Amino acid sequence: MGGADLLDEARAWLAEDPDPETRAELAALIENNDVDALADRFSGPLEFGTAGLRGALGPGPNRMNRVVVTRAAAGLAAYLKARDGKAVVIGYDARRKSDVFAADSAAVFAGAGLRALVLPHPVPTPVLAFAIRHLGVDAGVMVTASHNPPQDNGYKVYLGDGCQIVPPADVEISAEIAAVGPLATVPRGSEWDTLGDDVLEAYLDRAASVVSPSSPRDISVVYTPLHGVGMDVLVAAFRRAGFPAPYVVAEQAQPDPDFPTVSFPNPEEPGAIDLAVAAASETDADLVIANDPDADRCAVAVPTPEGWRMLRGDEVGWLLGYHLIRRGVAEGTFATTIVSSSLLSKMARDHGLGYAETLTGFKWLSRVKGLRYAYEEALGYCVDPAGVCDKDGITAALLVAELAATLKAEDRDLGDLLDEIEDRYGVHATGQLSPRFTDLARIDAALELLRAEPPAELGGRKVITIEDLADGVGDLPPTDGVRLWLEDGARVIVRPSGTEPKLKCYLEIALPPGGGSPRLLREHADNSLAMLKRDLGAVLGLP
Repeated sequence: MGGADLLDEARAWLAEDPDPETRAELAALIENNDVDALADRFSGPLEFGTAGLRGALGPGPNRMNRVVVTRAAAGLAAYLKARDGKAVVIGYDARRKSDVFAADSAAVFAGAGLRALVLPHPVPTPVLAFAIRHLGVDAGVMVTASHNPPQDNGYKVYLGDGCQIVPPADVEISAEIAAVGPLATVPRGSEWDTLGDDVLEAYLDRAASVVSPSSPRDISVVYTPLHGVGMDVLVAAFRRAGFPAPYVVAEQAQPDPDFPTVSFPNPEEPGAIDLAVAAASETDADLVIANDPDADRCAVAVPTPEGWRMLRGDEVGWLLGYHLIRRGVAEGTFATTIVSSSLLSKMARDHGLGYAETLTGFKWLSRVKGLRYAYEEALGYCVDPAGVCDKDGITAALLVAELAATLKAEDRDLGDLLDEIEDRYGVHATGQLSPRFTDLARIDAALELLRAEPPAELGGRKVITIEDLADGVGDLPPTDGVRLWLEDGARVIVRPSGTEPKLKCYLEIALPPGGGSPRLLREHADNSLAMLKRDLGAVLGLP
């Protein structure tokens, strides 16, 4: 697009932008003739996909703003009206503009003749996901960017089954968004329902029911919501379930869209839970639990003789699955994703349970037939799909607390149970390479290099099979990525992140049981994993 055309498009956008903040930013860019900044904001629209919308705040179609949200709401409204939809529930977190985007959406839905139900204050994403089926509405919208950086926001869409959208719904909604005319033609209503706390109370009742009434409750927990919206709901859920109140990290307790104490508001990121670990050391706690800012993910750290250790997402996934089995779950399907550990499949098979493997994301896991439990390695756990058919960091935290309290009553801890699991099913070491890129073209280039020149060996293991996931593999629909199978059950998957400018590389070393103590096997697996990570980084040209 030429400079003159770019300026014309920016001026046209400015003329219909209802937000004083983004208008001022855009007007300054136009006045200063900042072509590079304008080109970035007008390089194309944010893509509406199975994650809805997510991006940095600011003016232009390639940013999250009131114009983009209004058009998204109008497109979703048209999609629902064409299918005889009647009502939508809207939730929002405490990020910048979340409440504004929620109000804009409610006005658009009301203007389209839909009943708009807005949750009364910022809530965790699982509360919105629960509300959809609880209220019997046709769709739900959650305004959140989850664990993304402070400058981002997002727009997450669920349909009436309580599940996130998947193809073809995403493509059909996107087409309706593209067909929306000028903002002045989008009807807006002024009448919508702001709900009370009845939905939250119902959610808390359901959440408390995931733990057994007779299980132990003696557990000391340090908790951090990472400046998000999880604290009030998690503390209330612990109280309702009969657990002692967790010690909440004061510096991170209240919602703050700047996330001032962390580099990235993601419990997976190095340093994110350091304050919680320090508090746990000072208070001699049994456990650290962290939610991400919208509380749909759950991280767990445990004390060891060498100091506190954050459990990998796969380890928490194994523990929760094993705990459900120990509690008597004997039917239904356990599920995880292609990038998560293979151990869950062995656990399910051993206990006569169904098992399913899906593409990455709960939009796929939630649709598994007969689902009883699902997890993904990125700290997402669904322990009660009949209540919340999505990842839920609140109910996962409750189940972790119940498991830890049960083991404490047996004079054991989570580390002991991991030893038991690995002694039975073998040691499975998993790891990631997740380089972040400012130049997104480098992500595509790395994948194309892997497809064009696949390695013959990685980490001292021969590469046996290379699968291009873009072609579809087995029952999996096509997706952008490459999977490599190596000798001795090792596996590598490389794919672009769906929500961040990252290349995600997932690695697993699987050692069968019976080859020695779990500790020695774990050391061997960790060494093998380090070699695999080193060689893969070299193949992809990573620093």
